[in-house]
Amino acid sequence: MSRKERLEVVYASNDGYARHLAASMCSLFDRNRDFPEIRVFVLSMGLSEAGRNGLKEIADRYGRILELVDMDDLESRFSHPVDLGGYDVSIMLRLFMGEMLPASVERVLYLDCDTIVLQSLKGLWSRELGDCILGAVMEPTIYPAVRRSIDLGPEDAYYNSGVLLVNLARWRAEGVQETLLDFWKSKGGKLFASDQDVLNGGLKGRVCSLPPKYNFFTNYRYFSYRALTKYGPAYRAVTAEEFARAKRHPVIVHYMGDERPWIAGNLNHYRRAYEMYLAQTPWAGTKKEPGKRLYMLAYHGLDYVTAVCPAIRWELSCRMGMKFVETRKKG
Repeated sequence: MSRKERLEVVYASNDGYARHLAASMCSLFDRNRDFPEIRVFVLSMGLSEAGRNGLKEIADRYGRILELVDMDDLESRFSHPVDLGGYDVSIMLRLFMGEMLPASVERVLYLDCDTIVLQSLKGLWSRELGDCILGAVMEPTIYPAVRRSIDLGPEDAYYNSGVLLVNLARWRAEGVQETLLDFWKSKGGKLFASDQDVLNGGLKGRVCSLPPKYNFFTNYRYFSYRALTKYGPAYRAVTAEEFARAKRHPVIVHYMGDERPWIAGNLNHYRRAYEMYLAQTPWAGTKKEPGKRLYMLAYHGLDYVTAVCPAIRWELSCRMGMKFVETRKKG
């Protein structure tokens, strides 16, 4: 079977995100029936027996291959202290994909658990990366302070790590895992977006830009193309037409930000895609997380403010973003 016919996908998850992973995996299988073979690897940390069984049930239903790769010893793999700003250490799992996946896997598509696949991935899977290590979608609204912290200039592209098309053979051959861990250590083991910042800083110049439809951040529905190119000049490499198509017909939606579809009271425009696929998993009927209805209403109001005056959101985000890290640490 040729490389193009076999789709190799990797996720990373702890038990708390198992239901979101299940919804994502269900959408992946449903929208990619045209692939003769799909193999999914899950780099797992603390995944319960119920979680494992639920994921296996979905893979079996679609006749796909699921391989669980336990990494409960993740913390012992770091040679230096790490400060994740309140995030669970499992967010670092993806940095070890080259070491943990079989040597026969030379190319892989990494997906965050909070993604839903809405169209076939054949176009993405067949993209060539040239001399790049991986392909990713730009995130132009990252804060200037974050750029500076990882040695990126205002004109440099910053990429979101929620969807990564990875040349895993080159990753291994060039010792990327060690490069990334060394970069993180050089920054004191503490960065705003942890593994995402490590990937951007450690692989500067080695990332190919993918069209935004392959990782469409749901809150970007409210940003104009003009605003995004203002905040991230490198985003001019994306055409206005590409951005408009991504809004209307995303291939992969990414529930990045606070307006998550599993929180009660959320008004995320793309929430029904998540709800539809969650309903097809063993986690169907799981109640949404309570306690944030007023915040969800305010957040959605900010979405519409963004559409009218993106500078207001930009200013609020830049002022509050770094403070949010401190809040997570105290929590």
